[in-house]
Amino acid sequence: MPSELSRPNAGSSAPLKKRTRIVVVDDSPLIRELISESLAEQADFEVVGVAVDGHEALRLLEELQPDLLTLDLQMPRLSGLETLDRILDLRPTPVIVVSSLAQRSAEATLQALDRGAMDYVAKPEGLAQARKTFSEELPQKIRNMAGTDVRRVLQCRKARQARVVQARQQPRAPDLAAASLLADGCIAIGISTGGPPALSSLFAALTLPLPPIVVVQHMPQMFTGAFARRLDSLSALEVKEAETGDVLRPNLALIAPGGRHLRLVRRGEQVQALVADGDPVSGHKPSVDVLMQSAASTFGPRCLGLIMTGMGRDGADGCKAIRAAGGFTLGQDEATSDVYGMNKVAFIEGHIDQQVPLDKLPEMLSAQARRRCTRKSRTPATAIRATRALRTIDPI
Repeated sequence: MPSELSRPNAGSSAPLKKRTRIVVVDDSPLIRELISESLAEQADFEVVGVAVDGHEALRLLEELQPDLLTLDLQMPRLSGLETLDRILDLRPTPVIVVSSLAQRSAEATLQALDRGAMDYVAKPEGLAQARKTFSEELPQKIRNMAGTDVRRVLQCRKARQARVVQARQQPRAPDLAAASLLADGCIAIGISTGGPPALSSLFAALTLPLPPIVVVQHMPQMFTGAFARRLDSLSALEVKEAETGDVLRPNLALIAPGGRHLRLVRRGEQVQALVADGDPVSGHKPSVDVLMQSAASTFGPRCLGLIMTGMGRDGADGCKAIRAAGGFTLGQDEATSDVYGMNKVAFIEGHIDQQVPLDKLPEMLSAQARRRCTRKSRTPATAIRATRALRTIDPI
């Protein structure tokens, strides 16, 4: 059994660093081997056990008390979802779901995130790509889970679920005149780890009318369509996965498809979605930065940006672009974020106008949309920012 502590180089006075102790749960011998070998190559990880089904996983949870588990969802005897529920009841521990790219698996993964899984990785179909995913993406996600207060996250998610259940569905027949006044504005949202439960809570509570909404949620292909349908079932908004040629209009939300960038282009009086392949930007495809920079260029001062829970820094440059164009930016606050990462970077770098708790975001978005996105707005963000700049420059 490998040592629980990472050993420094010979002659080094660096203190010993505790390894992250991991249990791998999967009914496929090949996947168990690939994950275990990939994680064993990391100096700061120790695979302390492997389980072939949920019952064995629960036994190892009690016996080994690991720091984290990877969990397959399609398993015999005890399903992955049932195993997840029991793990979180017995000994709340970070769980990263390892899911196939099948449509059925996408739905199960979304359920797992709602129930308390911290994150997920998709099992690629090819062996070479699987090795790459388990050697690069999975270790990074495990490291980002270090020190996570699982009980706090579970409490936050349960509170969100209660709000979703209590949220009253509005009829999709709002005042067309009021909605038309918001046609020239846009809300651009970027989100990653912890996003599905947070967006479900947000969309269930949004009230109409609202300007067009565009969203990048970091997700693989095949997952975003299922997620869009899930949000559509919860919200008064119409929600769909974005396709090239979709026309932005009030009370419609477009979700960027996994594996492709979403940009906005103006064609005459219409703004349309443009979905295209390309290199990852800020480490992601789709990228929040790509979407927000496009929205800022298209809508200028009538663009609202919202950066939410997630790892990394994707979206910080996008928020900067929105503010530079005269728009207004919001950030989900630390207390209600599963992972205070993307929103933290944007805030620290000075690209967020206001941080807001998740449960206050629906009201804030509606208020800011009325103020900044309507055609009759007399206090555009450009004028407000210009006034702030003058006050900053003038010391008198």
